[in-house]
Amino acid sequence: MALFNYFPNYVWNLSVAIAMESGAKLGEIMDMCQPLLEAAQGGEDVGTEAFMHEWVKVADRLAGLAQEDQTKGHDFSASDKLQRASLYYLIAERMQAQGSQGRMDSFVKGRQAFDAGAKLGSLNVQRVEIPYGDKHIAALYSRATGGEGPVPAVVFLNGLDSCKEMLWWSRLPEELARRGVSCLCVDQPGTGESLRLQELPATWRAEEWGTPVYEWLASREDVDASRIGITGISLGGYYAPRVCAMEPRYASGAVWGANHNWAEVQQKRLKREGENPVPHYWNHVRWVFGANDNNDFFRRAEGMTLDGVMEKIRVPFLVTHGEHDRQISLDYAHQSYDQLENSPRRKLKIFTEREGGVEHVGADNMSYGRHYIADWFADTLGGRTS
Repeated sequence: MALFNYFPNYVWNLSVAIAMESGAKLGEIMDMCQPLLEAAQGGEDVGTEAFMHEWVKVADRLAGLAQEDQTKGHDFSASDKLQRASLYYLIAERMQAQGSQGRMDSFVKGRQAFDAGAKLGSLNVQRVEIPYGDKHIAALYSRATGGEGPVPAVVFLNGLDSCKEMLWWSRLPEELARRGVSCLCVDQPGTGESLRLQELPATWRAEEWGTPVYEWLASREDVDASRIGITGISLGGYYAPRVCAMEPRYASGAVWGANHNWAEVQQKRLKREGENPVPHYWNHVRWVFGANDNNDFFRRAEGMTLDGVMEKIRVPFLVTHGEHDRQISLDYAHQSYDQLENSPRRKLKIFTEREGGVEHVGADNMSYGRHYIADWFADTLGGRTS
């Protein structure tokens, strides 16, 4: 298994892979990418403005076609086009340096297209806001299907450069819902709306927001507060264990890609050991952490290690990782698993060539990760698997 290697650099190919795994159409991918082949020759940072231009152009076209569907009363057709438009807007935005012209406009258009598409298509997703100090944390809530009474639920956390809409497009919420488990996709501080609209930077003390998220979800009448789990993708592989360790009311946990010592990974990236997830990498992480310069960023990220944390987890916990992850070494998955010494039920799953999902968080094939994690929560929280 491998990424769809259209461009000569990993970072651009990763964005295309994320789009394809999130519902992009191959013909539209080609329309957006063919004009960019020359621009991609300059490396991952050069040409990202051209990337935005091509992807936004197709997204705008889809939004226009969706409007034509709406005028005919064809709301379901409009919904499908708006969801893809939202995806393309948000992928384009993800590729830009902070402060780039048009970045925020693309993000806002992506958000609006997602909400409009969800409403027109009667999709199983609802935007919610969780109070957080004098601000709020935005999330997407998907309800379990086929059950009665309070049901289990899972909190799903972003990585460094994703947003809650991308979490929803991973289809893990859909797989959880069919197993009788609700799901809350969260723009935690440092990601999505929390960073862009609420100006909430990332913090290594993830329990500061992990506990309010738990309490909001537990207060819902349709959720069983004793059966709430937590998972995260990519850098969420640091956040989810940290929250699970520090907030003992979470009943089960999992990571989609281990991220045991992200502070150490930053030192490796200084030496260009391993691939970066986005262009303009140091610009991006300074923005995410609200840092003034790289030294300030390294200081703020010092706590991003799970050494001394995994031992505090006393609930079932799953660690998954791709065998050929080019961003985060497989060694970190073994470190996280080995330190789960007080978990009553621990599991390590390495995705291999036999099945796929071998790249970072299964960017080559997300189906295996979402099924495995959904089954884990169904088993540990009391859902169903058939």
